[in-house]
Amino acid sequence: MRKRPLFLLPLLLSLACRSQAAGPGPLKTVADIPLPGASSRFDYASLDSGAHRLYMNHMGAGEVVVFDTLNRKVETVLKGFPTCTGILVVPSRHELYVSAAGEGAVAVLDTITLKELARVKVGDFPDGIAFDPDDQRVFVSDESGSQVAVIDAQTHQLLSHIPMGGEVGNTQYDPASKRIYSNVQTLNQLVAIDPKTMKVLDRMSLPGAEENHGLLIDSDHHLAFIACEGNAVLLVVDLEQKKITASFPVGRGPDVLAFDPAAKRLVIASESGPAAIFREEGSSLRREGNQDVGRNAHIVAIDPATHLAYFPLKRMGSHPGLRIMEPNQP
Repeated sequence: MRKRPLFLLPLLLSLACRSQAAGPGPLKTVADIPLPGASSRFDYASLDSGAHRLYMNHMGAGEVVVFDTLNRKVETVLKGFPTCTGILVVPSRHELYVSAAGEGAVAVLDTITLKELARVKVGDFPDGIAFDPDDQRVFVSDESGSQVAVIDAQTHQLLSHIPMGGEVGNTQYDPASKRIYSNVQTLNQLVAIDPKTMKVLDRMSLPGAEENHGLLIDSDHHLAFIACEGNAVLLVVDLEQKKITASFPVGRGPDVLAFDPAAKRLVIASESGPAAIFREEGSSLRREGNQDVGRNAHIVAIDPATHLAYFPLKRMGSHPGLRIMEPNQP
């Protein structure tokens, strides 16, 4: 067979990559919905599937956008949440928790009336939020404050600060072990907290991690999925054996993770790269592919009832927008 000139190899590789990228990805767009406000950064989002509501923090605008997923329209925009980062809806309490990092506080809202119930000063830069249903406590990552703040959900009072020893990434609750897990991203550790005593139980080192920020717990399989912003890697951690079982490259600046439990599909949204999609098989992952969902797509929420994935985007044309995608059928 005739050999191709060496100078053509980079061109051929580039064309092959483009051809592969041009094919259908694991997801396909079903709707692009314009969102109000200026084209500025969104941060976290939280979905109440039963109420057909998606709550999105428009961080750059200091607003919470309330979206009706059934009718696919913006229901209202709530103002007054400077540099809003983390957000979590707790349907059992009819409450929404919003980290207003610009004032170091967490706002508590009634999801029925959308009125504010309380605003709790928690620290320096509140970010990710987790809820412990047994003790009715809210755990908040105080990222640059190097601590996790604890709020009593019944009284809306600050209960404690748990020192973490470094910058805190996302925080999640594991219903299987009844523990809170937090990333300490400057120490490359995953820290386990007893929500009842509000004390650190264990610290697990994460070799190969750089700035482990994003976190999602699959309690059925006792796994933690960790997105590392510093080196664009997804780690799979066995929480029972306390060890990393797999590592995958993902798009640059990975942040929020979402999991569809019925479809066993994990999506990792990335700030500057494509979303990475995996299928869970037992206690391991199989990559389904990458998906270009738009720039600044570092947020994703999945509705387990419909399998739709929601990606708030900083810019869609001249305005911010919400891209709604569904799985491509095999």
